[in-house]
Amino acid sequence: MPAVIVVSGREFQEFEGKLTFYVILCAIIAAFGGLVFGYDIGISGGVSSMDDFLEEFFPAVYRRKKSVQENNYCKYDDQYLQLFTSSLYLAALVASFIASEVCTRYGRRPTIMIASLFVLIGVVLNAAGTNIAMLIIGRISLGFGVGFANQAVPLFLSEIAPARIRGALNILFQLLITIGILIANLVNYFMSNVHPYGWRISLGLTGVPAIILCLGSLVITETPTSLIERERFEEGKETLKKIRGTDNVDDEFDQILAASDMARQVKSPYKKLMKRSSRPPLVIAILLQIFQQFTGINAIMFYAPVLFQTVGFKNDASLLSSVITGLVNVLSTMVSIYLVDRAGRRVLLLQASVQMFITQAIIGAILTMDLSATGSLGRTEAAIVVVLVCLFVMSFAWSWGPLGWLIPSETFPLETRTSGFAFAVSSNMLCTFIIAQAFLSMLCTMQAGIFFFFAVWILIMGLFAFFLLPETKSIPVDEMTKRVWKQHWYWRRYMGEDDPDEDVRQRKLEMGSS
Repeated sequence: MPAVIVVSGREFQEFEGKLTFYVILCAIIAAFGGLVFGYDIGISGGVSSMDDFLEEFFPAVYRRKKSVQENNYCKYDDQYLQLFTSSLYLAALVASFIASEVCTRYGRRPTIMIASLFVLIGVVLNAAGTNIAMLIIGRISLGFGVGFANQAVPLFLSEIAPARIRGALNILFQLLITIGILIANLVNYFMSNVHPYGWRISLGLTGVPAIILCLGSLVITETPTSLIERERFEEGKETLKKIRGTDNVDDEFDQILAASDMARQVKSPYKKLMKRSSRPPLVIAILLQIFQQFTGINAIMFYAPVLFQTVGFKNDASLLSSVITGLVNVLSTMVSIYLVDRAGRRVLLLQASVQMFITQAIIGAILTMDLSATGSLGRTEAAIVVVLVCLFVMSFAWSWGPLGWLIPSETFPLETRTSGFAFAVSSNMLCTFIIAQAFLSMLCTMQAGIFFFFAVWILIMGLFAFFLLPETKSIPVDEMTKRVWKQHWYWRRYMGEDDPDEDVRQRKLEMGSS
């Protein structure tokens, strides 16, 4: 019999199994999808500030950058320059729904391989780009790769992980995103002095993690859940034995089988998502993505070199400052890996909301008081801004960054898991597109007030986490309905009221795990 453990005062069964070397290997390889995503986030801002790149593709921005009298906040305000960054995320939004269908029909592993192929096509187009159209088409191909990877990888990690460490293993995806951002910042720092093709090298190196992901997709296993869902029962059971390191997997297999039987009864997952009983995980998944982006994190990560130049740093100094924030991002994500399955999800989100609110508000106040349109900050004020940005990035990296991906990947039932997560990914990509496309124009229009804009959003999301976000630590993925939604003070009112067969299917699931 599986062991019984207690979470938030409630008992549930923990299935037998250990964390095997093979699971760790598969998780690391799959998480390279995060490295591709992170590198794309980090590389565009640095390349956008390189003189050689601007002179070739955006000469008007280049001339404004060199103008001493140009408004600090408006030097980089150009819709095409913003489209170079944002087009990737618009493509990823569309791709996430296609990837959802591929994930369900063919599995998580083929979806990851397709992601790597899209990225490699985009890399070639970007690195060899001779005009803006070629750059944008390359970014769109990269976006399809990101959309497929962001759909498949978090689901893959959640489904192969033992429940007790699911949070830590899933956060490998976010850790690799932060490492990708750091590597991109380092590459940009060194390539900024390689003339005139440093920017081509920066963009071309995206292919390295994509090749690793492509070759790695031939090595990793398919998840037992995906195999069982597609009625490959024996293969699913053998895979479960392999990743758990034990032959005693009957209880977990029966639960996945019961969840799969329930999923097959749902002929239209998207129609099921629109039902009242599906509203809690869907609303939370979408709001987490909106809040994650409207913290302002990607405005900082995309345009860190631009932002630091705005507050008075020279080109090399601004790139070095973005390297420092990238390093803080990586180290702080490791804190999340350690704490997420110990402290839980909610406490990390709430603590970070307070820290991010304070830092954004102080940055806004400093820039409002001390940065004129054509001047620069003093050395002390500029150093304080860098420290505050690091404190902001630190708190985001152990909370809303990784948990924005983790929580949606673990809260949907199997019958709506890929379609529900597609809504999460597409919501994330839509908000990322909006921020990437609008930030430089918002910076020009709102100036320092943009930091107060993000601070208000952080206050709202902190209240959301306090009142409406349940704890999901250590609870098996296929027991979320029973253990989380039906127990929550608010969301329990949505469960089972619109579906007369809901209770019958839930009893089948419970019988499968008994």
